[in-house]
Order: sequence, then structure tokens, then C-alpha cells
Amino acid sequence: MPLRQTTAGTTARGRRLPGSARLLALGHEFAKFGTVGVLGIFVNFGVFNLCRGITRLPVVRCSVVATVVAIAFNYLGLRYFTYRDRDKSHRSREVLLFAVFSALGLVIENGILYIATYGFGWGSPFQSNLFKFLGIGTATLFRFWAYRAWVFRTLPRHGPRHGRAHDAPAPVHDAPAGHDPAAYRPETTAPPP
Repeated sequence: MPLRQTTAGTTARGRRLPGSARLLALGHEFAKFGTVGVLGIFVNFGVFNLCRGITRLPVVRCSVVATVVAIAFNYLGLRYFTYRDRDKSHRSREVLLFAVFSALGLVIENGILYIATYGFGWGSPFQSNLFKFLGIGTATLFRFWAYRAWVFRTLPRHGPRHGRAHDAPAPVHDAPAGHDPAAYRPETTAPPP
């Protein structure tokens, strides 16, 4: 009977998937993150260009407004679509960390636009959209790592403490069951709550 995958790299019983399956799970997670992100980009650019067209706010201020609206949209999409199977027990901590990392992403995204606009004088609508897009891309890489490792943490694995379960396959090598020193474990990149 195949084990149902619940998070990138683990099964419903908390066991680690083989290397290729973990990579496939990470790709699936990234695709879901990307789906929310692409929709968030449409929200971001829509609000940005609407703000530029109907207000007299400076370009970077319009960008900050658009980014804040997109952050709220993305939180809902990430919590209820991409990471719906992740730990929900510390919601206030999750929201606080999401806000902190989103603010850092906002600085990255709008810092690039600010430098292009005020540092180099590239402020035409096309240039503003181009540098906003580059800022979003750079900030997205940071956010994917931060949200995955710190905000939407995996649930703790609950498996047998000693040995292996009766229906678990025997380990292929001499390492302890479930131990793969080269495995990527995002849940270990952050300190315990």
C-alpha cells in the first residue's frame, strides 16, 4: 500500500520519502507556492498601476501600497492552499513571523525599485514595472526560503522511537532507519519555538 504524502519529504506516518520522491514533493510544494505567487503578482501589479494612474503618490509609495495588499492576499493563499497541512498550533507566532519576513521582502522588492527610480533616474512606466518585477523576483526567492523554513513549519514526525514499524521496508544501508545525513530538512533550519 503506498504511503500518502502530506508535506514535502514526509508521509502521513511521518517517515521520510526516498530522495527522488522528496525532490518531487519539493517541486510540488514550489509549484503551489508559485501558483499563489503568480496570482499575488497580478494583485501587486494591478494595485501598483491603478495607484499610479489614479493618485499622485510617488512611484515607490504606490509600490509599497501594492506590496502590502499582495502580502495580505498571499498569506491567505499560502495558509489555506500551499501550506494547509502544516502546523497551525502557533497561529500568532506564524502571523508575526510572516509579517516580519514579508516586511523584509517588501524592503528587498521596493529597494530595487527605489534604487532604479531615484538612484539611476529610471522612472518611466515601463522601467518602473520592469524594476518592480525584478524586485518581486528577488524577494520571492527570499520569501520562499523564509516562509518554508520559519513560518509554515512542518508538523513533528510521529513514528516509532526505536527500530522501525512492522510494515516499514528495511533500510537499504547501515544507517539508522529514517536517517539520511544528506537530506534537506527545512524544519531544522530554524530554532525550536
